[in-house]
Parts: sequence; structure tokens; C-alpha cells
Amino acid sequence: MVNSKIYLDVPFAQKDDAKSLGARWDPSKKKWYAPNTVDISLFAKWSNDSPTSPLSTKQKKTARPTLGTVTYAKDKNFTAYSDESPPWD
Repeated sequence: MVNSKIYLDVPFAQKDDAKSLGARWDPSKKKWYAPNTVDISLFAKWSNDSPTSPLSTKQKKTARPTLGTVTYAKDKNFTAYSDESPPWD
């Protein structure tokens, strides 16, 4: 029997859930996979072809690239500036 792997799209926040169901980490590909010894239906939400996966195959083709990280200030009175020096100097 061939040792096949079904690779999954598991977000970092859900890695413990996938691991508890039997998913394994492939360090060479840096992806989670379901070994052929477990029921693949347990991993439907992370399956590459599942419509409930974070990005289904159709969405991957049309997804826009991420432009950067968005951060929000904890202080509601925070004012961002774009000059080389801060406005209070």
C-alpha cells in the first residue's frame, strides 16, 4: 500500500484542532496533511477542494494578493503621521 498524503489548508489558529483529529505536519512542504489511515471526512473544512475551506480552488484563482498587515491602535486618540519626524518634535 502506498503511503499517500492528502494536504490540507489549515490556518495556524486551527492547527491544534486538526492535530487532534489525526492530521500530521510535513516539515518539508510546511503543510498539514491527513494520512491515509484516518477518515478524510474529518478534515472537510480544510480540504483543498472543500467549499468551506478558507480559500476554495475557485477563490484561489480570483483572490487578491495581500497588500500588508493592518494594525489598529489601542488608543482611540492615536493620530498616525507620515513625515520623517513625529509631529510633537
